[in-house]
Amino acid sequence: MLNRVVASSAFRANLSKILKFIAKDSKTKATRFKNTLQKELESLPYMPLKYRKSIYFENETIRDFIYKGYCIPYLIDADNKRIILLDIIKWEER
Repeated sequence: MLNRVVASSAFRANLSKILKFIAKDSKTKATRFKNTLQKELESLPYMPLKYRKSIYFENETIRDFIYKGYCIPYLIDADNKRIILLDIIKWEER
């Protein structure tokens, strides 16, 4: 089993932008989005292959986690027993 989920700098930066955009409408919605996303991401180490192979990368160890219209590609790093969140993008953007 994988031990932890690690966020890349690109993921953290883009998530921050998304949360700021949501917070313009409602800070409560931004907080709820962040908390529910975090809860969903915490389950990744238990079932890392649950989500589809990434459509953005030609690598079997990179998967696409879909959450409320956002795609979060993540790398399964079995050697270091971790999952690396590579980015968070709106599915229409790429």
